[in-house]
Amino acid sequence: MADGSIMSNRSASEFVAFRIGVQEFCIDIMSVREIRGWTQPTALPHAPSYVRGVINLRGSVLPIVDLSERLGFPPTDTGARQVIIVAQVRNQIVGLLVDAVSDILSQSTDAVQPTPGVAKGAIESFISGVMAIEGRMIGLIELDSLIPAPTERAA
Repeated sequence: MADGSIMSNRSASEFVAFRIGVQEFCIDIMSVREIRGWTQPTALPHAPSYVRGVINLRGSVLPIVDLSERLGFPPTDTGARQVIIVAQVRNQIVGLLVDAVSDILSQSTDAVQPTPGVAKGAIESFISGVMAIEGRMIGLIELDSLIPAPTERAA
């Protein structure tokens, strides 16, 4: 095994860490399908403000979610430097717009601490915990709560 991957006999998980502005967050690597460069999406009328639109991903329609705006930060200024993390959320594939992917982290499940009491409310539903790693504070995003469950359409 690589250095740092042996934390203890407790179960370890891997996470993809990324930046939104100066903040760092991560998601479970098992949800990530690919990481790709920024592609200008086609806007969708009446979509929530955090949904930038859709792109064609090898013949499939992929909604692009501005993760910064979804978490309550200012919308992302897009350009060639931003990336899209293609992730599975429940049974739907979505693109998450972030500023940059920074790391692949291997951490013991014990390393995830509860969200601080001052962060209760809406952010707590998106952030399931915080990890302190090498002087960095990294919020663990709960993807299932980040993207609303699709509603069934009536016939």
